[in-house]
Amino acid sequence: MIDHLRRYMPILDWGRTYDRKAFSNDMIAAVIVTIMLIPQSLAYALLAGLPPEAGIYASIAPIILYAIFGTSRALAVGPVAVVSLLTASAVGQVAEQGTAGYAVAALTLAFLSGGFLVLMGVFRLGFFANFLSHPVIAGFITASGILIATSQLKHILGISSHGHTLPEMLGSIFAHLNEVNWITLAIGVSATGFLFWVRGNLRPALRKLGTPPLISDILTKAGPVAAVVATTLSVWLLGLNDRGVKIVGEVPQSLPPLTLPGFTPDLLSALLVPAILISIIGFVESVSVAQTLAAKKRQRIDPDQELIGLGAANLGAAFTGGYPVTGGFARSVVNFDAGAETPAAGAFTAVGLAIAAVALTPLVYFLPNATLAATIIVAVLSLVDLSILQKTWRYSRADFTAVAATIVLTLGLGVEVGVASGVTISVLLHLYKTSRPHVAEVGLVPGTQHFRNILRHKVETDPALVTLRVDESLYFVNARFLEDLVQKRVTNGCGIQNVVLMFSAVNEVDYSALESLEAINHRLKDMGVGLHLSEVKGPVMDRLKRSHFIDDLNGRVFLAQHDAWAALSKQNGQAKAAE
Repeated sequence: MIDHLRRYMPILDWGRTYDRKAFSNDMIAAVIVTIMLIPQSLAYALLAGLPPEAGIYASIAPIILYAIFGTSRALAVGPVAVVSLLTASAVGQVAEQGTAGYAVAALTLAFLSGGFLVLMGVFRLGFFANFLSHPVIAGFITASGILIATSQLKHILGISSHGHTLPEMLGSIFAHLNEVNWITLAIGVSATGFLFWVRGNLRPALRKLGTPPLISDILTKAGPVAAVVATTLSVWLLGLNDRGVKIVGEVPQSLPPLTLPGFTPDLLSALLVPAILISIIGFVESVSVAQTLAAKKRQRIDPDQELIGLGAANLGAAFTGGYPVTGGFARSVVNFDAGAETPAAGAFTAVGLAIAAVALTPLVYFLPNATLAATIIVAVLSLVDLSILQKTWRYSRADFTAVAATIVLTLGLGVEVGVASGVTISVLLHLYKTSRPHVAEVGLVPGTQHFRNILRHKVETDPALVTLRVDESLYFVNARFLEDLVQKRVTNGCGIQNVVLMFSAVNEVDYSALESLEAINHRLKDMGVGLHLSEVKGPVMDRLKRSHFIDDLNGRVFLAQHDAWAALSKQNGQAKAAE
């Protein structure tokens, strides 16, 4: 019973060995991450089209729930840029921003996402995330970063604009340039420049001055807080809000409220597909970060349990005034670098954010939206990696096509189309690659028992014997390809008496492929050519024996390819006769 509970509640595992040292390290990490998350949470709520307090609410209960059910000891869960953008895009289709219906739709989106993730975790379906290839994910995140940064320009300029695609956003911005508020622009540009400088130069500068590493890290992570304090004081002291500078305004001074998602059929059906896409994207991003950080400490995570942990976090957000969340790259790296030992660091961060929600929210009344926009821009531009285009172009034109298509579709048609196209392209790319399996004709390396590609190596061959090494599993997509390849090779070759299919790399043969093998066998038999198999793996042979294929085989099954060569090669027979 206890072991079963540990499977679904990892806190029962690491909690048994929790000590004072771990507590100290977790507290230090929590302080650093809390300082970072206060302005970031407000900013991401703005990006999602929600009131700023929703960002803090989404960073409290979800973190605690993940600490109970998650397996990563460094992952920091909460609002992230890409998921916030996806939320704004999905919820904006069913409700108008600023209305009660918009907030309810965001809660419903978190509820659907959480439920979907939990179900995937219970049924151990984490492998579905593998259908999104890394190049496609990189392309989508790059395009999303560009969209997010562009969407925040209106706050930097102090204008009103709209749009969900890059052409719409840019067109709207250019149409409203005559409305630029120059004071807002000065605040936004100054805050952006300062944050970029802090990110790249403050830590080295402090280290040169002899500042201890821990203090340097804390001060660097507190850069956004410094920008928030400076710009808020400027607006308050100079009365800049009366001169057109848009501010956050009143933020409720309270702990996260108990809320209910909407359960109307129309709302659920409208948000179901976006919720699934958000879940998959969030899970892929989260588990990638978690696995990377776990490997650095020789720890491991359970992807299926991560689904449950992230699902619980999203369900928590749905009932406490938040919106969809996932594990964030930046905050998780900060949490790890700050020395977090266990998920308890996240729980302590939640306590710090709860204190901020109760005690500090009045202090952000005069916080300009331009500063929050600057925080978002600086954070998301680190996600933009256009070099992926050059890398994939050099390595694989097919991968380049997938990345380029994902970027173009996301920028041109919106994030939902971009995500859907990314999934579709990933699957189609896999099907395309496996539909044309690599099949090499091989010969014997002189003086050895090894067989290699005749186009790459100097090998011994026999004109009466053709050996084809199949380097992929055989299934319905590529079965006919092998059938046609064997037919073409035998038809074009004169004097061929035997064909050997070398199955050393074949892990699976489905029923469609079995039918193709039977067709090959019958055709070769009619031509007076023997069909043989070599190096067939045990599970594959077990399945083949369940059919009549082995009994009807117009040839033999050899344990090793060299055995087939010894038995079938005329050259080998002539050498033995000469002896």
